[in-house]
Amino acid sequence: MKIRSIAIAGLLPVLFQATPAVAAERDFHDIVAAVSAERIERDIRTLVGFGTRHTLSETGSDTRGIGAARRWVEAEFNRISDACGGCLEVFTVSGVVSGENRIPDPVEVVNVIAMLRGESEPNRIVMMSAHLDSRVSDPMNFESDSPGANDDASGVAGVIEAARVLSQYRFPATIALTGLSGEEQGLHGARILSQYAIDNGWNLDAVLNNDMIGNITGINGVIDNTTARVFSEGTRYLETEGEANQRRAQGGEVDSPSRNVARYVDEMADRYIPNLDTMMIYRIDRFGRGGDHRRFNEAGFPAVRIMETNENYNYQHQDIRVEDGIAYGDVIEHVNFEYAAKLTGLNAVTLAAMAWAPAPPANVVIEGAVRPSTTLNWERVPGAAGYRVHWRLTTSPTWDFQRDVGDVDSFTLENVVIDNYFFGVSSLSADGIQSPVVFPGPAGSFD
Repeated sequence: MKIRSIAIAGLLPVLFQATPAVAAERDFHDIVAAVSAERIERDIRTLVGFGTRHTLSETGSDTRGIGAARRWVEAEFNRISDACGGCLEVFTVSGVVSGENRIPDPVEVVNVIAMLRGESEPNRIVMMSAHLDSRVSDPMNFESDSPGANDDASGVAGVIEAARVLSQYRFPATIALTGLSGEEQGLHGARILSQYAIDNGWNLDAVLNNDMIGNITGINGVIDNTTARVFSEGTRYLETEGEANQRRAQGGEVDSPSRNVARYVDEMADRYIPNLDTMMIYRIDRFGRGGDHRRFNEAGFPAVRIMETNENYNYQHQDIRVEDGIAYGDVIEHVNFEYAAKLTGLNAVTLAAMAWAPAPPANVVIEGAVRPSTTLNWERVPGAAGYRVHWRLTTSPTWDFQRDVGDVDSFTLENVVIDNYFFGVSSLSADGIQSPVVFPGPAGSFD
């Protein structure tokens, strides 16, 4: 338990003994309550103050350009780590990109990462990401001011704030907070980091990519601070032909691991975020557009995009100007800091729950053809105290029925006919914290 704290200017209290890796229900509410809209505003203003954060902008200045911005984010992560007794591992992962449509000449793309290492499963990782870079109308214009206040200083400020809040706790699994670069030029930072994750054997359970979490005034005239969107792929990008044939026969088109991460986010919003309803969008991203989570999907990792519901295209990828009485540009006046804090709280509580929960069950198999009952089998996972079997109507977006079945690796649902429902299994901690649900077979596997 927390036994002593002192206040440090601009930061959460420094804990001489962090909350241990055992969660109570009140911890989730405390995490949400600890998120500060004032700190998020301060960080967005700092990021906007770098003038431009274009991937091709200068890197030598301490006050302008992508280099100054990423060094400031790294310094903030280190400040947070110093305040929690060195609890964060702060490092960069970079690669040189050239010969691309938007990066014709060699440019170093640098990602900044802070890891709160898990106490018992340090290689099992859940991640929150946002992108550092910004742009104006011409994607190759790296000289003009490009504040990127909402796209994506709002997401980066959320990542930093989540690091502050979650650094006060300890978890069995690792939480990674990442500022990615090169997004506007082709999702390059995410590609570099996802390959780094593969090369270093990361067991990456989920990526929560936050790209634009601060606007509540839509181009459609709607003003809304009570909803958010979660985009997720329906079938796994790396699905083989054989796996596709199995999915066509058994289902799973809407049950990829990413889709079940989206359901997990939706449930956390319902339980812990006041006055917020998430829309699960059954699409990897918006029409004709993309985000960093796509690169993680392509590498085989579960990943979703969390963002505002009502975008305003006058405030995205635009030169700052007034034209025909319409103001264009991604400036700080269009950011709602309370809304950004609300979505940051959603990320923080979701990361905490996944890191406190055991890993999702592995090798889930289902059987029950021409029988009155359905049987699920799975492999036990480290740290799980029990398991929960889920089922739903095939037209339902959420897991509506469930049964706790104890510390077993097989369970039969008597008189529940396999043909009429979709099924899944989640693992439970000793405190009853649940992992994401795993749909049977390769279509739903988190491995």
